Amino acid sequence: MQGRISGWFAAITLALLAMALPARAELVADRDYVAIVPAQISDNPAKIEVLEFFSYGCPHCADFHPLVSRWAEALPSDVVFKRVPVSFGRPQWASLARLYYALEASGELAKLDGAVFRALHQENKRLFDDKSIIAWVTAQGVDGKKFTAAYNSFGVLSQAKRADQMAQAYKIQGVPALAVAGRYLVAGKDLKGYGDLLALTDQVIAKARGEQQKK
Repeated sequence: MQGRISGWFAAITLALLAMALPARAELVADRDYVAIVPAQISDNPAKIEVLEFFSYGCPHCADFHPLVSRWAEALPSDVVFKRVPVSFGRPQWASLARLYYALEASGELAKLDGAVFRALHQENKRLFDDKSIIAWVTAQGVDGKKFTAAYNSFGVLSQAKRADQMAQAYKIQGVPALAVAGRYLVAGKDLKGYGDLLALTDQVIAKARGEQQKK
């Protein structure tokens, strides 16, 4: 999944291509998905939970973000999409995970989510420590005091720690990565791009749905 995808038109084009891709005749374990052992329990077992493991610091996640965001908006009602910012033990990425959860807690995520990716990967902002992150967020018109309180809160620190624990439990080795229903990590070893990955994820969701209905 190398190469940068830029621009609104490119994102829409790839999303449409993903819809047009023919479905694989049959999903194959270890080619199309990897079973998560042991299976993980989702926050809402009544829904099919799709997790995107990512980091703001990852350039591939920046490329993937416009596509997966549009794809997530069109998911059926029995599917819930959640994002998990991971650090892989990197202090800079740990700060970015806290940034994600602090924006969510302060109600500013929708406003600044894409802006964080742009700041890091297009504007070359070095948002890798508490001081620079807080200064940048405040410069975007956000209440600095409110954001700082959220960023340093026990809740945000706990969420960031849990995100890394989840990455370990799901055996995430790189990002972006998608997991379905706590049971399958979408693999797609022969995929050619992000559009293929999302089309394959739709099939893994259908597999999980079928298994859920049989219970």
